[in-house]
Order: sequence, then C-alpha cells, then structure tokens
Amino acid sequence: MTTTIKKSMVYLAAAFSLAGCSKFDEINTNPNQATQVSSAMLATNMILNITRVDINTTKAFMQPYLLGKYLTWGEGQENNQFNKFGRTNFNRLPLLRNVTPMVTAAPDEAVRKSYEGLGYFIRAWQFFYTTMQVGDIPYLQAIKGESESIIQPAYDSQREVFIGILNELDQADQLLAQGTNFSGDPIYAGKTDNWRRLVNSFQLHVLMQLHRKTADAELNVINRFKDIVQNRPLMRSFSDNFALAYNATAGQNYPWSDVPAGSNPNVRSNYTMLSATLLNPLKALGDRRLFYYAKPSPVQLTAGKTASDWDAYIGAEPSNTFSSLQIMRNSKDYSDFNNRYTNLVNAEPVSMFSFAELQFILAEASLRGWINTGTAQEYYAAGIKDAMKFTANFTPDIADYHHNMKMDDAYITAYPTSAGVALEGTMEEQLKQIILQKYIAGFLQGSNNLAWYEHRRTGYPDFVLNPGTNLNIPSDKFPVRWLYPSNELSYNNKNLDAAIQSQYGGNDNVNEVMWILKD
Repeated sequence: MTTTIKKSMVYLAAAFSLAGCSKFDEINTNPNQATQVSSAMLATNMILNITRVDINTTKAFMQPYLLGKYLTWGEGQENNQFNKFGRTNFNRLPLLRNVTPMVTAAPDEAVRKSYEGLGYFIRAWQFFYTTMQVGDIPYLQAIKGESESIIQPAYDSQREVFIGILNELDQADQLLAQGTNFSGDPIYAGKTDNWRRLVNSFQLHVLMQLHRKTADAELNVINRFKDIVQNRPLMRSFSDNFALAYNATAGQNYPWSDVPAGSNPNVRSNYTMLSATLLNPLKALGDRRLFYYAKPSPVQLTAGKTASDWDAYIGAEPSNTFSSLQIMRNSKDYSDFNNRYTNLVNAEPVSMFSFAELQFILAEASLRGWINTGTAQEYYAAGIKDAMKFTANFTPDIADYHHNMKMDDAYITAYPTSAGVALEGTMEEQLKQIILQKYIAGFLQGSNNLAWYEHRRTGYPDFVLNPGTNLNIPSDKFPVRWLYPSNELSYNNKNLDAAIQSQYGGNDNVNEVMWILKD
C-alpha cells in the first residue's frame, strides 16, 4: 500500500470519526434539558432544598412534630415520639458546592451581589442547623474537596462556627442591600428587600440561641441584636414568611393533603392523634385555634357534645405507653387533624421562619432587657395576633374547618390581653408564656425541630418525661444532641475524634451538653 493511499485512508477515517461524534452528540442531547447551568437554576435548586426538602411529605412531614410532642403516631413505636436519638448526617453541606457557581455565572455586577448575598444566607442556614444537632462541625475547611483538595476537613469549635454564621449573615444583608432583584426564587420572586428582612430576622433567632453567651465580647450578642432591631429591615407580617406555598399541581400539594382521596396512605390509616401538650393549653386559654387545628372526638359528639364545645376535643399524652395509646386510638375518643389539612391541596403555606416567630424572639429579648424598642407584651401580642390571622386567612369559611368558632378581627385583637394570656408574673413565668405561644403558633410550621430546640434551650413548653416509656438512656433524661454521622467515622475519623475529645471527653453520647447549652 502506497503512502498516499495510507494517508487518504487515515483522513477518511478521521472524517467519519468526527462526523460520527457530531451525530452522536446531536442524537444524545436532550432538547428539554439545559446544557449550561445558570445562576437562576442554581438558586432555585438551593432555595427548594432548604424548604421543600426539609418540609418533606406524608409520614416524614410529621417527624419534627412527633419530636415536638404535637401528636402521636399509631403505626409503631416512633423514635422521635419516645426520645430515641441515633446518628445524624451532614447532608446539608454538599449543597453549598453550588454557591460559587451560582455567583460566578451571574450576568452582571448588581445581580451578582444579590446571588452572593443569597449564597451567604444559605451557607449560614445550613451550617446553623448542622451545628445545632451535634456541636462542633467542619466549617472553615468544609466543602473544599474540589477547590482545595481537602477531603478530610478539620472541625471548628461551635463558638467559631457561630461567629462565622453571624458574620455571613451580616455579609448577606450588605450584599443584598447593594444588589438588584434576581431570577430563580420560588419564595419571594427574587425581591432583595424580602430576603434582607428574612436574613436579619433569622440572625435575631441565631443570636437568641446564644443567650447564655452574652459575656463573650467577640460574639457581642446584645449589641448585635440591638443594632439589627434599630437599623435593619425586618419581617412585617405573615406575608413575609419564609414559606413554601402549595397548589393543585401534581407533586405540589400540601404535605398532608389526601386529594385525590387515598393519595396519602398515612391519612387513610388514621395513625395520628393530636397531643394533650398542644390541645390542653388551647382549651385552658380559650384559644380558638383549637377549632382550626383539630376536629372533635366522635365519641364526645355521640355523647351529646357539639363541635363547638371545648370539651369535645381530647388530646393524647405522647409519653404514655404505646399500648395504652393504641387502646385510646381504637376507642376513637381522641382528636385528629382538622379536615382542612387533608381536604385541601393548598391548606396553608409551611413556614421555615415566620413573622410570628420573630415577634416572640423580640418579646423574649425585651423581657431579657436587650432592647427597649417595645415592651415584651407588645411583641408577644403581635406574634399571637399574626399567627391567628395567618390561620384564619388560609382557612375557608366552612363550618367543618372552624366548627363555628371563627376568629374574627375583634376576637384576635382582644385575645392577647385577656386574662391568663397577657404576660404576668416573674421573668421566668413570662418566658414560659412566650415559649408556649411560640409553640402553639408553630403547629405544622417550622420543620427544623423548632419546638424541640426551644424546649432544649428553655425547658418550655413542658414535655412530660416518663421514665417508663422514654427510650433515651438513662430514661430519666431527655437527650440533648444527635450522634455524629457514620460517614465521618469512616472517612474523617482523626478530625472527628479530636472534636469529640475536645467537647465531650471522647464520649459521643446523646446526653453530652454542647457549648451553646452551657452557662
């Protein structure tokens, strides 16, 4: 074979090869899938990850409320209901790899600042909820496997993590103030003003978790709190809630909806009973949210009570033995979820952080003497009224959904100053009232274990500790943290061991007290 012929065959093969690759790429390119990821797409993914993923659906939707003693579950002995903690995970952190690509893909400087501010907020959010579970976590070296080849990140002390979180929230507010509205936001439609209000309100929540650390000069808890309240925009009503709204589109229904009938097997199985922890205070305080949250016991209705009778509502004690709760469930003499939660595809938005929660934080801050911009009673009343208005606003005027005990404007206005509801007594007694109202407002809201964290922080609301059913060891204590992830034991053991040793004397135990809980 001559050299010329050989060359011709090589060129021909190369031509076929190139043509084949081109045709292969053309055939195997999905026309409905983006080939480049935009800032907006990454923003959407991350925002939904910290809302929809945490809220979850069906039985998983109820897990934070089992831990918070809002209800009981009849399918089996649930760990969260009976206080058994195992290993957690660090699954919140890989999401943060998307922050830098989101920022660098921004089309111009103004919107880049907005995405950068959003990125700082999401980082602060994810690190906060991770450290709240275990204590020390990787922070400064976290998520640097690709950028700096750090695949075994060192752990930072919880104190250093909180300093970082506070600084990132400050940066988020500053950048959003300089930025412009952005695309890809399913919550606030990209309005930087709303995001600033959330960022600053959430920072007040973070600072309140540090109420035992006010002597720390670098944390500067009280002055930081005052400055935000006096100088930065905050949430204004439930319309500013960081909440996911639902609709009739398949896959976008309210998490407890059973529409079409039978689509939610957990509703159909009648596993739930609302708790005495929730219902008894509503009854004692004459709070009409009872009639919006629950439906009456059918046994009490048969006995002659009406749906508008306070005594027709029966709560289960979540610390009772599973067998006794099963007997109660079989008797039908208990209250379950109001039908509006199961009958409506858009029953109500689910908040990850709300204006009502902010007002209770401000009430506590005023009670502690951190701020003087309003009295504890004023903030407390604002939180109660907004929570009631939220519930009334998203409840259709159907008797089955409020049992003819509607909350009109006159009732809502008068309620927070009524006897037994208005703040009174010692500081500790008033704190108990504030946390109880935060708890009531948090029914099926705040999917990140807010009620349990508040009980851990303050001792309120009162959860019954039953040594006979408590699955924690020892059974005369509530657990206070989760165990570190098994992945860290396998792949980052040296750094994990150092963190456990420095915090807990080498004992990764659910009863060990983390830094934020120590005086």
